[in-house]
Amino acid sequence: MISVKHTPLYEQVLKEFNYEFGDVFVFKGYLISEISEGINFTWEDHGNRIVEDVSKFIGGNGADIVYLSHRIHSYSVKPNGWVKFFKGNYALKGYGVVGYSSKSFLNTLIESLFFTQKIRRFNDLDAAVQWATHDILTNADS
Repeated sequence: MISVKHTPLYEQVLKEFNYEFGDVFVFKGYLISEISEGINFTWEDHGNRIVEDVSKFIGGNGADIVYLSHRIHSYSVKPNGWVKFFKGNYALKGYGVVGYSSKSFLNTLIESLFFTQKIRRFNDLDAAVQWATHDILTNADS
């Protein structure tokens, strides 16, 4: 469970956003978020800010981006933020969660009640990146 900053992936980062609540790394075709320990992640306080910053950087509404939530820290997510995300006419090509605990996967199940697409779960960042960069392009049901 190490940050993207300490992996070979970091060399491929196009843009890094550092917030008091976590970091977001933008790559070609996907992004990885790492939210800080103990945060109660909400649309109003966190999600909207990330979406606005990333949208300005990449252009568009995100429909050609895969979002990977790299859950290296323990934090909570207010899942109804996804409703606000979609009401704002934002979209994603795919959403993957990299979790290292049973709690992170339980949170993903709750999020899936609000997220309108399928959420892919991973226990390895490399597998998630492989999916985001290759597999999702060849298998739309992933």
